[in-house]
Amino acid sequence: MNSFIFNRLIELWVKGQIDFDTDTIKVLLTTDAYVPNKDTHDFRNDVTNEITGTGYTAGGITVSVTVTRDDANDRVDITFASVIWPTATFTARKAVYYKSRGGASSADELILVKDFGSNVSKVAQTFALNSLTFRIQN
Repeated sequence: MNSFIFNRLIELWVKGQIDFDTDTIKVLLTTDAYVPNKDTHDFRNDVTNEITGTGYTAGGITVSVTVTRDDANDRVDITFASVIWPTATFTARKAVYYKSRGGASSADELILVKDFGSNVSKVAQTFALNSLTFRIQN
């Protein structure tokens, strides 16, 4: 399984160009043919092999994000809420989260990729993507 944050996210944080509380964050799904590269994939137009199928719209869907500061444990948790595609007929292998700017895919910065470990197929069923948390700890 190959899940990670893209280096672009680190750059966005350092430059103050991402705000999980106010930015639109989306998640799209890809097939197993997409090979993510944490170093060279910066924007959504670098993502290949987005899935197609009934109940799925290109570009994915908006996901809620919660940022929780925990001073007692010296950390910040960033949680991407669970999302569902209620009447899915498709096969997916990876979820790619990105900051949506509402225009060209070449402007949408990549955040992270989650590999499911194997293909997940649904036929006229709910496809649920569980919540995902990553932690920054000091």
